Amino acid sequence: MNLAENLKNLREQKKLLQKQVAADIGLKPAHYNKIENGQREPSIEVLDKLAGYYGTTIDQIVHFEREFPQEVILEDKSSSEQLRLIQQLTEKDRSTVLSIIDTMLTKQKFQHFFQENMSA
Repeated sequence: MNLAENLKNLREQKKLLQKQVAADIGLKPAHYNKIENGQREPSIEVLDKLAGYYGTTIDQIVHFEREFPQEVILEDKSSSEQLRLIQQLTEKDRSTVLSIIDTMLTKQKFQHFFQENMSA
């Protein structure tokens, strides 16, 4: 599927007319028609407006047929699943995540220490 077909599919999924989309993103209907019919390539600015308009990304417009990964929410995962996902990160990202965890645990230990020793 090409870019023009992707744009047409997005528009049709929302049950919109070309002239509605054109007006909403600030294009003349004839200009938008040429983009959707593959006679003219949209600029990055137009792609950005379309992505915002459809609530998607430029990449998803360009590669409409791809299955995009959904957001991963760690709080819905077991501890072992969370660790497995962390292990899949790049070394730099994994190190950052573990550093944040270490910092939070250290902060918690200090708070606990001060609460025990200040109340005594």
